[in-house]
Amino acid sequence: MNIVCLDLEGVLVPEIWIAFAEAAGIPELKRTTRDEPDYNKLMKFRLDILEKHGLGLKEIQKTISEIDPLPGAREFIDEIRSITELVIISDTFTQFGKPLMAKLGYPTLFCNTLSTAPDGKIDGYTMRLQDSKLNTVKGLQSIGFDTIAAGDSFNDLGMIRASKAGFLFRSTDEIRKANPDIRSFEEYSELLDAIKKAID
Repeated sequence: MNIVCLDLEGVLVPEIWIAFAEAAGIPELKRTTRDEPDYNKLMKFRLDILEKHGLGLKEIQKTISEIDPLPGAREFIDEIRSITELVIISDTFTQFGKPLMAKLGYPTLFCNTLSTAPDGKIDGYTMRLQDSKLNTVKGLQSIGFDTIAAGDSFNDLGMIRASKAGFLFRSTDEIRKANPDIRSFEEYSELLDAIKKAID
């Protein structure tokens, strides 16, 4: 039995932190997992900036409410779900991802959780598990699934390489050049064809 495992940001929806950086006028927050492989280091950097500017969950959620899926993303995952199982595995947070799942037709989302103070300040986060994407794929394989994975960032490489078939989608030149053996696509139609071939 096959299951498709997709990254969320950059693959199905715009990068949340980039959208918020633009809305808040804080260019430093544009740094993502495409730029920084160490997720804990990246999140500490982000939380420090939020505290410095007095920003919290409410402000980020306002930006998220205005984010729509990337053009063609909803149709892409609807097509996949019509032929096999699908799960979105993301290092985002429940408080960020839930509103976006409604716009994507409520696919299953595995992600992390933020902790907030009563005033809405984000004071920490809980990772669902370490190396969550790779370990989720391994867990799915342990219960009989063949995984097919796609993502765009450093933190997607583990699940991509551990899967029966794995692809980069709209990734950076740096990541593509460092991983020339992983097929890379720019269009949903191309990725869909590759996934269908992997299923067959």
